[in-house]
Amino acid sequence: MSLSDFDALLVLSFGGPEGEDEVIPFLENVTKGRGIPRERLAEVGEHYFNFGGVSPINEQNRTIISNIEAEIERRGETLPVYFGNRNWRPFALEAADEIKADGHRNVAVFATSAWGGYSACRQYDEDIVKLRESHGDIEFTKLWQFYGHPTFVSLMADHVRQAWEAADQATTRVLFTAHSVPNAADDASGGPTDANLYSRQVEEASRLIAEAAGLPSYEVVWQSRSGNPATPWLEPDVVDRTEELHDEDSSIKHIICVPVGFITDHMEVIWDLDTELKEACDERGITLTRTPTVGLEPEFANLVLDLVENTAAGTEPKTLSTITVQGCTLNGAPCKEGCCTPQRPQPQS
Repeated sequence: MSLSDFDALLVLSFGGPEGEDEVIPFLENVTKGRGIPRERLAEVGEHYFNFGGVSPINEQNRTIISNIEAEIERRGETLPVYFGNRNWRPFALEAADEIKADGHRNVAVFATSAWGGYSACRQYDEDIVKLRESHGDIEFTKLWQFYGHPTFVSLMADHVRQAWEAADQATTRVLFTAHSVPNAADDASGGPTDANLYSRQVEEASRLIAEAAGLPSYEVVWQSRSGNPATPWLEPDVVDRTEELHDEDSSIKHIICVPVGFITDHMEVIWDLDTELKEACDERGITLTRTPTVGLEPEFANLVLDLVENTAAGTEPKTLSTITVQGCTLNGAPCKEGCCTPQRPQPQS
């Protein structure tokens, strides 16, 4: 297979601030239309201000792009790679302007999310619709979800296996964690014939990774919830569950936390896990091992380009999963009817 059916690749991501003066404008973009006062945004922004107002996500995406470019060169092919975000610079529409100026007309789009659901998939589809509307002479085709791709599973499992084999297994528990969403949003993910697509995909990826790593047991938990406390979200929360485990069994002295829901160490990882979860563990005398994310590993670039090749050839990508894997069809229709009913977006990285 070849990459040559496409003449460019767009890496499409969420975006994040890269300085203290960018934090509030970025959060205003994320929460646009929700009427959240600036004072509340300033409270939310404290996570960013703790790191000088810089989210790691943009720089991490640049590393992913560098790895992809190196792999393209290694394969002896030509495919220029562009970078665009939904919520902060470089914006996707600006990237599309650059793509058009450079004369490209058939663009593969890699969204930096492995999952289905509204925030994880449908919003990226909506971004692509906007690109098509503003640049009607360019075709943008979204690549397939990759949560069950053998490379993703293998890379994650290697780190989990190493952590598990180095642990005192009798006193260790393993928690797989992903971004929580409102229950109503998860219920709508996948549409009426494939409901709860997001949570089922997370559970499936966790199962595949756990089996490949040789784990005898594990739990799936959630993190990073926001919004009205009265609104039901996917549970249990990773910090709450860690505290419960300690209360239930004082012999538990070690938690291995696997950030299955994230491909890089952006704000939900370095704050919610490396900061808040670490503090909760320290208070209870628990050692925390947080396994690495895998998006910056060179092999991950192979995964991206394999998806490009599959899409160019009109073939479904490799997957170890029996749960739905979706992507654009070649006629540009990304979603089946009723899939992932729109929900209000939640602040992320």
